[in-house]
Amino acid sequence: MDLARYRPHLLATLSLGLPLVGGHLARMGINITDTVMVGKYGVEELAALVIATSVLFILMMLGSGYGIGVLGLLATANARNDTTEIRRATRMALWLSAIHAIVVMPVLWFAGPILLALGQTETVSELSQQYLRIAGWGVGATLWAMALNSYLAAMERTQVVLWLTVAGIPLNILFNWVLIFGNLGAPEMGVRGAAIASILTQYLSLAAILAYALWLPQARPISLMQRFWRADWPAFRAIFWLGLPVGLTLVAEVGMFVGTNIMMGWFGTKELAAHGIALQLASIAFMFHLGMSNAGTIRAGRARGLGDATMLRDAAATVIFLSVVFGILTSLSFIFLPDPMIALYLKADDPEAPAIMEIAVGLMFWAALFQLVDALQVQGLGLLRGVQDTRVPMYYAAFSYWIIGLPAAYLFAFPLGFGPPGLWVGLMAGLGVASFLMMHRFYNGLARGVWTREGEPG
Repeated sequence: MDLARYRPHLLATLSLGLPLVGGHLARMGINITDTVMVGKYGVEELAALVIATSVLFILMMLGSGYGIGVLGLLATANARNDTTEIRRATRMALWLSAIHAIVVMPVLWFAGPILLALGQTETVSELSQQYLRIAGWGVGATLWAMALNSYLAAMERTQVVLWLTVAGIPLNILFNWVLIFGNLGAPEMGVRGAAIASILTQYLSLAAILAYALWLPQARPISLMQRFWRADWPAFRAIFWLGLPVGLTLVAEVGMFVGTNIMMGWFGTKELAAHGIALQLASIAFMFHLGMSNAGTIRAGRARGLGDATMLRDAAATVIFLSVVFGILTSLSFIFLPDPMIALYLKADDPEAPAIMEIAVGLMFWAALFQLVDALQVQGLGLLRGVQDTRVPMYYAAFSYWIIGLPAAYLFAFPLGFGPPGLWVGLMAGLGVASFLMMHRFYNGLARGVWTREGEPG
């Protein structure tokens, strides 16, 4: 890479992306603290939390498309100093996020019978429903925070997004300690306490980010909340058709991973435990790629707003380069240093620990190879979102993850006899096809000049 040519892009991308990486890791940290603290309370409560948060996560991802999908459009409008477009797009993303939160509430409220029908025990189903009936009231707050994160990130205020997210970790720990276990005179509430702790953290975080968004001098001319109740139906429709494919793309990807988790459970508990460890380590590394993808969306959106094809090409090359380099480094650590990372998840005196360690070490080799295709597919998605191209990538994702990924995982794991590693081969196949299709579409559009022209992408 020509450092003189790409140095401004490297500095800009790292300045935007590293705080976003930190923000994603902080959100993961909040989820981990919930799991650890409920796990110390009880086994059935932990099982209920795992099931409940899986349901909540899928519904949240479906609604997150509006807040995530609007990022490229806001970056484009910001490059053009178009405060009217920023206001219209952000408001309608907030409207759609609130509507989604209302629509999914009945599913969360009556989740118990659904989970019971899907084979969960009566106790786990009841505890999960208790959690979801409370946690559901935080869906709107979380989705609003995502939309406001995009609003601030498009104006390159990603450091604030990081610190506000990090501040939620100690708050969540404190609320969990008080409400799960009944400390400081509070009633002992178990999983219900964890749910209340979550929504308290979510609403306090939302209040902080909204206050900052309204205070920010750069954003005051936008008048984000002025006559907020007034509908803007053209913008509403535009954000709906931009964001819905993003949400469906995320659900398609999550669905592939959930499917492989279920199939891994067919091998046994040790294999599932080892798979969970390898997948979480891969997920932690993925936060870097996701943060760089968000930065790529902003940079691509800005280039589109300026009509600068050279900037778009160089910005794309920069985020891909950074993601691939990091992917190589983490791949090497997964191959040559897996044991100390896996040991963090195991009790030394657990009689099953050696068997889980052996399986997990084998899976880490495949997790290492998985890093590179995962990096490329998320960068391709991020760049396409930056140029406001979301519909065709949704079709690509559904094809790659459900037509290629899941069937390949089953084929390699069972008929071809690869066992647990075969499921990771299937994941790699799905993500590999997705990365090729996303990158081909982006660079084909770049070569034809469609991403920097006015009008609909592609």
